[in-house]
Amino acid sequence: MNMKIRFIIKKLSNPRVRRRLKIGLSVYGGVVIIGLMFKLVYDIGYFNAESLKNDKNTELAITHPVLTMGSAQRIVSGALKEDPTNPKTVVDQIINNDQKLSAIIIKNNKIKRIAWIIDMRLFFTGDLFNDGGYNLTEGIEHQHNINRGDH
Repeated sequence: MNMKIRFIIKKLSNPRVRRRLKIGLSVYGGVVIIGLMFKLVYDIGYFNAESLKNDKNTELAITHPVLTMGSAQRIVSGALKEDPTNPKTVVDQIINNDQKLSAIIIKNNKIKRIAWIIDMRLFFTGDLFNDGGYNLTEGIEHQHNINRGDH
């Protein structure tokens, strides 16, 4: 063990080895510093990109509102002139969440029906037909196993 330490000290005392060791350590230190700089630049860029994406999502939410259960309930209660704190007609499920035309399931006295919200403000129940004459209300009722009794 002692021999190995003496051998290492003897090798390190050589000026040529010292110079190579200094060059090697300098190169290694430079690589570490460059790596840290790249990591820092990447983190800053990633943070800015996420911030920009969040800003765009916030702007999109303001310009293109999304129908939630609460907002759908407020629209339904307002259209039916019910007490919003204790409504008789409750929004059970949002089926198709689109800004222009959203299909919802409402429940009143344990009877479920399909209702429609247009442009996030107009509410109506009844049959809605597409361009080909297909009854969209019946299709959604069939899809969600809702009996089409007396509305």
